Amino acid sequence: MNIEIIEARPQDKSILSHLIELYFYDFSEFMGWDVGNDGRFGDDALKGCWTEPWRHPFLVKVDGSLAGFVIADGRSHLSGDEHTMDMGEFFILRKYRRQGIGYRVATDIFDFFPSQWEVRQLDLNVDAQTFWRKVINRYTNSQFSEISWNDERSCGVAQLFNNTDRT
Repeated sequence: MNIEIIEARPQDKSILSHLIELYFYDFSEFMGWDVGNDGRFGDDALKGCWTEPWRHPFLVKVDGSLAGFVIADGRSHLSGDEHTMDMGEFFILRKYRRQGIGYRVATDIFDFFPSQWEVRQLDLNVDAQTFWRKVINRYTNSQFSEISWNDERSCGVAQLFNNTDRT
C-alpha cells in the first residue's frame, strides 16, 4: 500500500472543499448539524489555508486514490501559542480506516513538524478520542498528557506532547 501525503495547493481548494463535506457529514452524526439550503455543510474549515502561513493543508492518497486530508495549524487553538502545532482537521475516508493508514498519516505529519503538539477531540466524538489516544500513546511511548477543554463553541479533550527530541 502506497500512502502519499501531498501539500495541498490553492488549485486543490475544490478537492479539499469536497472532502470537507464528507468530514462534516461524519460530524453531523453527533453534532446534529444540518446542511444548508444549497445542500452543503460549507467549507469554513478551509479559511486561511492558503493565506495564513500557519495553516498547512495536505491531501492524502492511497495507491493513487484520494483517501483524506489533514490541516495542521502552527498555533494552539486552545491557548493561541504560536510555538504549538495543532491537528486542526484530520479525515480519512471510511474505506481506508482501520488499516493503519490513519496512524501512518498522523505520525508522518507529527514528524514533519517537530514541536509541542495538541490534538483535540470533541466530547461526543468517542471514536476520535479512542483513535488519537492509541496513536499518540504509541507514537510518544506513553509520554503525553491529556486535558479537558471547553470554549464558546464546544468541549472535549486534547492530548499534549512534544516531539522535538524524538529520534
